[in-house]
Amino acid sequence: MDQAALVEYIAREVMAQLNPVPGGSVPEEGPRPGAQIVPVAVSVRHIHLAQPEINVLFGPGYALHKQRDLYQPGEFAAEEVVTLVGPRLRSLSNVRVLGPVRKRTQVEISRTDAITLGLKVPVRPSGQLQESATLTLVGPRGSITLPECCIVANRHIHISTVQARAWGVRDDQRVSVRVQSERPAVLGDVQIRVADTFKLVMHIDTDDANAVGLTCGSTVEITNGE
Repeated sequence: MDQAALVEYIAREVMAQLNPVPGGSVPEEGPRPGAQIVPVAVSVRHIHLAQPEINVLFGPGYALHKQRDLYQPGEFAAEEVVTLVGPRLRSLSNVRVLGPVRKRTQVEISRTDAITLGLKVPVRPSGQLQESATLTLVGPRGSITLPECCIVANRHIHISTVQARAWGVRDDQRVSVRVQSERPAVLGDVQIRVADTFKLVMHIDTDDANAVGLTCGSTVEITNGE
């Protein structure tokens, strides 16, 4: 590259930095015709409780109090919170309880949370708790240590039966999604979860969201099946 071309190149780069694209340095492409666009919900640490654990943590016969409804029908954030305590007595407080009551207690945290607690926590689909992490739960009325209760939830998409049929995806299928943001990426091994009552949304945890620049209300595009 001769000197004149070099000067022109440097000038273009400087002007690009002084006059960035509005809304971010990376322009977003519009969705392709027929693209399968999915809204994003970022899941922070939370816990689903079974009644026996509710009885220990909050008192015999205690019933959860709804704070607000969540996106999926029948699900809600409760007023109640608990403290999670790891094996080295490291803790996370004010962890929100989600309803309704489950058959088995399940704690969902991020990998960063696991490091804070001093735990080795597997990435699993919801409900697959075999060989998951042991954790102590502390509530206002008591505490309990539960084996195999804590996971890092896998990336997954909730979709209705009707829409899944229209898009040609099936329950438990794994797909990839394309992220268009200031940190564009492709996220793989995203589980499809199909049910008649599901509303379309992709759930990812805070670590994934922060890594690729997603927030609640962002969208991703299904790119292919795996």
